[in-house]
Amino acid sequence: MPRILALLALLLAPLSAAAQDFPLTVTHKYGTTEIPAQPQRVVTLSFLNHDNLLAIGVTPVGLRDWFGNQPSGVWPWAQEALGEARPALLKGDINFEQIAALKPDLIEAMWSGISRQQYEMLSRIAPVVPPLEGYEDYGMPWQLLARTTGLITGHAAEAEAQVTAIEDRTAALRASHPDWQGATATVAYLYHDAPGAYTSKDIRSMFLTTLGFRTPQAVDDVSGAEAFAMTLSNEDLTPLDADLLLWFVSPANVEAIRGLALRPELRAHTEGREVAVDAMLASAYSHASLLSLPYVLDQMVPMIEAAMDGDPATPVPSSVEAGLAP
Repeated sequence: MPRILALLALLLAPLSAAAQDFPLTVTHKYGTTEIPAQPQRVVTLSFLNHDNLLAIGVTPVGLRDWFGNQPSGVWPWAQEALGEARPALLKGDINFEQIAALKPDLIEAMWSGISRQQYEMLSRIAPVVPPLEGYEDYGMPWQLLARTTGLITGHAAEAEAQVTAIEDRTAALRASHPDWQGATATVAYLYHDAPGAYTSKDIRSMFLTTLGFRTPQAVDDVSGAEAFAMTLSNEDLTPLDADLLLWFVSPANVEAIRGLALRPELRAHTEGREVAVDAMLASAYSHASLLSLPYVLDQMVPMIEAAMDGDPATPVPSSVEAGLAP
């Protein structure tokens, strides 16, 4: 019930002018935070949420470096929104002194994995917003993450407009692809030579649900109740099998994926339903932001259409290029 109430409250709040009044109180997994006035100096500790801030016109004074060695920690789809700004890049473990030196009036941490102790220490610097009540680390849906970002920064209308535009686009895709509705989809990867997949709790799988897909129950059964990912042995890949199987590939792992001895036994492989997602697209998909998701839809939808057309002979170009096609 708390999760449902939190979701409803945040979905409705951006539509109300009063919701943009400050002070604003946010209820989250560690209690409540009061934001006394519209923030002017935002530090984001979420690995991906700088995208949403930039999308609504808020340039953070500091942002968390995730991966990819990108300029200022910002990937190409968000560079235009960043412009000439150069926020402080926060690398590695959370450095309280570095954050304090930035003099933030809001620390956004909804996709950061901070502990209660870290939350309490950061709260001595500025108001902190970790995951909302009812959500675990990395468990907030992309829409709620974007809308909440707009709400706590005083830019709810901008966030709402962009979320609605993406939701309208995904609704049109659902309507034009009835065969996707209820079909299973797995987002798989190889990490240290061990295959794994993201669960229904993960933001990547959640986005596929907006297109009508669902995560196979086997993936969630392996992972545990709150995990956002799971790992398998090479001896049993069956939990990965689905109507659609997306592989995150890179030059470093594609040969190992091709070499998985039991992959040819998967129905997704024999029926030509595998999609190879390259590093740029995988990163955009992993950010699941107002700036990255339009790019994801542009690039990924044609691949999914080829994989889901019911004809194993139809090539999925990215899988052919990666050597994953049957």
